Parts: sequence; C-alpha cells; structure tokens
Amino acid sequence: MALSRSTNNIVNLQFGIMNEDKKQGVDISQAIINGRCAVVSLRAINGGRKSAAVKLERECLEDLVEALTEILGAEGEF
Repeated sequence: MALSRSTNNIVNLQFGIMNEDKKQGVDISQAIINGRCAVVSLRAINGGRKSAAVKLERECLEDLVEALTEILGAEGEF
C-alpha cells in the first residue's frame, strides 16, 4: 500500500458592495487554488435575502467591466 499526500493552497476572496443603508448590493466571490483563479461568482443582496450565486467566466467579467465603465462615464446622479 502506498501513501499519497496532496496539499492545496486555497484562498477565498469576497467583496461586498453595498448601498449606504447596507440593505442592498452585491457580493463578488473569488476562489483561488494554487495561485490560479478557479471560480468567480456574483450574488445579489436585497434586504436580508441573498440570491443564488451565479458563476461567471472571464469573458463575462470583462464585459461587466466594460458595461460598468460606460455607465459610470455618463453624467448625472444615479
């Protein structure tokens, strides 16, 4: 019988982006395994309720950055 040992370096990052009242916003989570991004998920928060996590691919995240940049480039208050 042979003994096999495996060690993983897992890091979970979570970013909470909330309104001033802290009742609405989004959570963005990233799992990094052995120095590489394994999964990124987004979850909407409304009051005390959280939506199901949606896993996003890199291309989707790049499109999200582009959309947010365009939205924030517009004049006026939100």
